[in-house]
Amino acid sequence: MHLTLKQEATKPAAGNVLQQQARFGAFMACFNHERPHQALAMKAPGDLYTRSPRPYAGLAPLAYPLDDRTGTVTHCGRICYKSRKVNLSQVFAGQTWASSRSTTTSGWSP
Repeated sequence: MHLTLKQEATKPAAGNVLQQQARFGAFMACFNHERPHQALAMKAPGDLYTRSPRPYAGLAPLAYPLDDRTGTVTHCGRICYKSRKVNLSQVFAGQTWASSRSTTTSGWSP
């Protein structure tokens, strides 16, 4: 699927992010609802999909050991640790991260 996505939706790249996202959306609509798949007896995934009867309740809060260092991912998706900055994604903004003491070195390891 990823090769097909790359070939059909990114070659050549769209002029801007919104246009590229529209291409991805069009590809996914076709891939899931129009294009037959050999592994699905030539049916589209959308024809066979059924929603799970189990509701998603989310994850339980994580508990970290007392000697772990914890912090919060910044609003721009960054972890600031000692003098280092690690960029993750804005998707993780507000989430807690933890770092435990390494058993092989004398310092903290992220």
